[in-house]
Amino acid sequence: MDATAALDALNRLIFAKTGKQLNTLQSAVFCGTWLGQKYQDIAASCHCSDAHIKTVGAELWELLSQLLGEPVSKKNLRSALERWDAASFLPDADPASVTCDWEFPEGQVRVGSRFYIQRPPIEDRCYQTLLQPGALLRIKAPRQMGKTSLLARMLHHAQQQGMRTIMLDLQFVDSKIFQDLDRFLQWFCARVTRGLELPLQLADYWHDIFGSKTSCKDYFEGYLLPQLEQPLVLALDEVDEVFQYPEIADNFFALLRGWHEDAKNNELWQKLRLVLAHSTEGYIPLNINQSPFNVGLPIELPEFNAAQISTLAHCYGLAWQTAQVEQLMNLVGGHPYLTHIALYHMASEQLPLEAFLRLALTEAGLYSNHLRRHLLVLQQQPQLASVVGQLARQSATETPPNLTAVEIFQLHRMGLIQLQGSQVRLRCELYRQYFSDRL
Repeated sequence: MDATAALDALNRLIFAKTGKQLNTLQSAVFCGTWLGQKYQDIAASCHCSDAHIKTVGAELWELLSQLLGEPVSKKNLRSALERWDAASFLPDADPASVTCDWEFPEGQVRVGSRFYIQRPPIEDRCYQTLLQPGALLRIKAPRQMGKTSLLARMLHHAQQQGMRTIMLDLQFVDSKIFQDLDRFLQWFCARVTRGLELPLQLADYWHDIFGSKTSCKDYFEGYLLPQLEQPLVLALDEVDEVFQYPEIADNFFALLRGWHEDAKNNELWQKLRLVLAHSTEGYIPLNINQSPFNVGLPIELPEFNAAQISTLAHCYGLAWQTAQVEQLMNLVGGHPYLTHIALYHMASEQLPLEAFLRLALTEAGLYSNHLRRHLLVLQQQPQLASVVGQLARQSATETPPNLTAVEIFQLHRMGLIQLQGSQVRLRCELYRQYFSDRL
C-alpha cells in the first residue's frame, strides 16, 4: 500500500470504531511516518514544533494500538497496518451506531462535517502553501467537484494560523459590474475593504489620469495592505465568470499576476496570498507573461477513488464491500456530488443499491432533477446539445467530434466531459445513457 491508500484504509477503520476520522495534523504524522520521515521533518513541513508532533504521534500510536489489538509505534507502523490489511480486518459500520444527522449534499460541505472526504495530499499542500509569503494557488475542477468545500477548509485553517481571510464568489456579481473595467475594479476594492472592516477610501486613491489598474494597485499598496498586521488570504471562487468579459479578463488577471510577482521583492505584497478557483482554462488567450494561470501552485481536484467512496459509504452507515463500490462507480465514476447524492438517499431512505441502480435513469430516480437541469441548459444551446448527443452515441473506438475552445470550456465547466489528452469523453456512464436517447 502507498501512503494514500493506507490513510484511506485507516480512516475507514477509525470511523467504523469511533465515528471519527484523523484530523489534518494526525494525517500528516501518519503519512510522514509511512514514508519514513523523521519527526523533525514532519514538524518542518507542518510548521509545528518537534515536541508537538511527537505528542500527536504518541497519541496516534496509542489509538492505533487499541484499534489493531497490538502495540503500534513509529517503528512498526507499516508492518502492523500491513498485517491488519492482509487479514482483511475491516469491521463493518454498524448503521445503528451512526447517528442519522445526514446532511443533504448540496453546495459546500460545512467545515467540521464528517461527510467531507479528504483527497491527500491536496489539503496539506494547500495549507502549507498558504503559509508562504506572496503565495498563489490555483484550484481547478468542474462544478460540483468540491472546490468551494476545499476553499472553506483552506480559509478555516488560515484563520487558525492567525491570518485574515476574505472569500469572493464571482458568480454572484451583478452583470452590470462586469461591463466596465473601472467599475469592476472599484467593486473589487470595495468588497475587500468591507471584508477587512475598514472605511472605504477609493476617492483618495482613484484617479483617471493613472488608469484603473494603477489606481487599484495604489489602493491596495497605499491603504489596505499597510493596515494589515497579519497576512491576508484572498480567495476568488468561480473566476471563470470573468472569462466572459475579455477586456476585464485581460486586465484583471494581469493585475493579479503582477501582485504575485511584486511579492518576490516587496514585503508589503508578501502579506497577500491569492487563491483562484476555476472550473476550466479560459478560452481567451492570455499573455503568458501576464497570466496568473501559469504560476503558483496548481491543484486539480480529482474524482473520488474507490477507497474514498468506501470511506464515505461508512460515514453514511453503509457497510459496503468492494463489489458495491464498483457497481456505483460503473455508473457515476468517482464524481463527488453524484456519489454523495446516491449514498445520502440510500442511507436516509434505506434504499438497496440494486433498487437505486434500477431507478437511476428514470424520472423517478434520484438524479432526475440533476439530469433535467443539464438537459434544459443544453436544449437552449443547440450546438452544445448536438455535441453531447454525438459523444453519448459514439462507441469507445470512435474518434470524438472536434470541439471548439468555447464548447470545451462550457461543457467542462458544467462537469459533463472529461479531457484525456486531446480526447473528449462524457464524464460517466450515467450521462452517456441519459443523453444518448434525448439529444
